[in-house]
Amino acid sequence: MANEKWNVDPAHSSIEFQVKHMMVSKVKGTFNAFTADVNMDPENLQEASIQFSVEAASIDTRQSQRDGHLKSPDFFNVEEYPHITFKSIDISPDGDDEYEVTGDLTIRDITKPITFHVTYEGSGKDPNTGNMVAGFEGRGKFNRKDFGLNYNAALETGGVLIGDEVKLNIQIEASK
Repeated sequence: MANEKWNVDPAHSSIEFQVKHMMVSKVKGTFNAFTADVNMDPENLQEASIQFSVEAASIDTRQSQRDGHLKSPDFFNVEEYPHITFKSIDISPDGDDEYEVTGDLTIRDITKPITFHVTYEGSGKDPNTGNMVAGFEGRGKFNRKDFGLNYNAALETGGVLIGDEVKLNIQIEASK
């Protein structure tokens, strides 16, 4: 079977992140608005292609003052750089239903490679629509400073307010 277009279901998909805060805890958040182009054959995922576009202004950490700061020029500068994008370059098997998906991540017009460890959760027929549905979970991480997200503050007790490593967790449900 050849690659076919699959539509990401935003009601059953998410893009979540976490960053260390004050050297002692983690702040978690999501991006609530994104689109994706997924072309795949579930029987041959190595040949799939994946592109994401995330609306940077849809960031949500459940704290409006922090969200406003993250949208500002100190971080994402959503007025000038409204989208965060990802485009796959290579998909390699890494065990049963496990894959390493490498691609280009672009934040603030800076593009760097990133690799996600992706688990294919399987596929089946949606009883409500009759469409084929497939699920994936992806985990990756990057250094925020590589993308010009440099804002920070020193702590009186040592260390910094915000960690450099950003961990991503992506849940995708797509239908054909």
